Amino acid sequence: MKLRMLLSIALLAGVVCASPMASLSAPNAPEATSTATPPPKRFNFADVRRRAEVLATQTYQTPSGNLPDFLKNLDYDQYRDIRFRADKSLWRDAGLPFEIQFAPMGFLFNRQVTINVIDDGASQPVEYNADLFDYGHNKIPDSMPKDLGFAGFKVLYPLHTDSKYDEVAVFLGASYFRAIGQNQGYGLSARGLAIDTGLPKPEEFPWFREFWLEKPAKDATELTVYALLDSPSVAGAYRLVIQPGVATQIEVKASLFFRDKVQKIGIAPLTSMFYHGGLNERFFDDFRPQVHDSDGLLLATGNGEWIWRPLNNPTRLRISAFQDSNPRGFGLLQRDRAFDNYQDLEALYHRRPSVWIEPQGDWGKGSVQLIEIPSEAERYDNIAAFWTPEKPVEPGQPLEYSYRLSFFLDLPNLSPGGRTLSSRIGAGGAGDLNPERRRFVIDFGGEALAKLAEDAPVQPMISSSSGQIENPVAHRNPYTNGWRVSFELLPQGDKSADLRCFLKLGDHVLTETWSYQWTAAK
Repeated sequence: MKLRMLLSIALLAGVVCASPMASLSAPNAPEATSTATPPPKRFNFADVRRRAEVLATQTYQTPSGNLPDFLKNLDYDQYRDIRFRADKSLWRDAGLPFEIQFAPMGFLFNRQVTINVIDDGASQPVEYNADLFDYGHNKIPDSMPKDLGFAGFKVLYPLHTDSKYDEVAVFLGASYFRAIGQNQGYGLSARGLAIDTGLPKPEEFPWFREFWLEKPAKDATELTVYALLDSPSVAGAYRLVIQPGVATQIEVKASLFFRDKVQKIGIAPLTSMFYHGGLNERFFDDFRPQVHDSDGLLLATGNGEWIWRPLNNPTRLRISAFQDSNPRGFGLLQRDRAFDNYQDLEALYHRRPSVWIEPQGDWGKGSVQLIEIPSEAERYDNIAAFWTPEKPVEPGQPLEYSYRLSFFLDLPNLSPGGRTLSSRIGAGGAGDLNPERRRFVIDFGGEALAKLAEDAPVQPMISSSSGQIENPVAHRNPYTNGWRVSFELLPQGDKSADLRCFLKLGDHVLTETWSYQWTAAK
């Protein structure tokens, strides 16, 4: 969970660097002397895939992580004081639609990442230069290592106006990356791969050890990034095509080669933060009504069902698995966009992006897993969601996955029926409240629900794996132009209850399925 702090440090600092254009210019290719001369080999995904396949046959080499004392001993504020010299951004002199800035080593960022540029099909490494940084008030030694290298990079693009380059993506720390679209602020993170997340043993964190950035054309609207992933158990090749926009998209292709048997892998993993929200059953001493990067998990199953699972900050580790075959999509969403429900002028949680993952091709049988970890502070990422294949992973087994990530504020037609607007919980009972009963209140909204007559015979369909459901009611909510469901759960002692709720009109399902795992607060 320290990774959230690391990512936040880098994003707030703006501490990145770039190599001068002169050092990245590829030499002119000689003219062909014969029509039979084959064209020069152009770097592509197959090159990275071969690297990963060979790497997986070799013993994993742990990165040294050794930094000069000056950088290793930096604290949070000192690291933030390192500033990138923006005039040296990669491709700025060429007037291209994308610019790249590189992140420095230091503080807790102690793994050197190799970064290359592909220009006219040829790959050339970016040379490190300490002069690319403004170290602020930090006292730097007279001589800095010439081979220190970089910790990651940022991608910039004129997202809002042609005259200003905005940061649209960042790759920094393990296999983490973030992206934003128009009018968004950084929130949850994506990862290349998750290994053994949520198991009673240390999680393995694969890392992107090398990148290749493909130089874009002058009229390019997308940037292609290749990455080599490595860890004790797996090596992998990634192609990420970044398409900035209102909803920035990243097309991902991954080839994975396993050194060792892995108990659990997470494909297309997302990592987020949920501190407190509408389903609290414990007190948070906070002036803000809600604090979270995401408020729910949305799933589009292979059989056509849409499921909404509200997030929570539980009192003990909670793992949920949604079995499926060839899922149509899943993601962590921030549906509540009202500033009044957050009241945070600095974090601007109402502008944090949702991320939707669309699998490409046949993913087979498996489950979307949701990990919810107890957390006592908003600086920790305590939520994870990913796809876990049913078939165990064996050494030497290659796996291929492709998917699309979309970073957006709102996609109102993402789920075709009525969607969950909010979920709340409190004591049940009529008149005098009875804390032994738990009352749930769910608001559904959407165009189809708004068109229903106030006296439409809408039926709430509610079930629970334990305890008893009592007093179910569904009625129109004129303030949301939708429908509200309320019901009470009479728990079976301390036994947890898996709850499901959706609305029907006759034989027609009106809404997605609201799903929640209630556990007794302790």
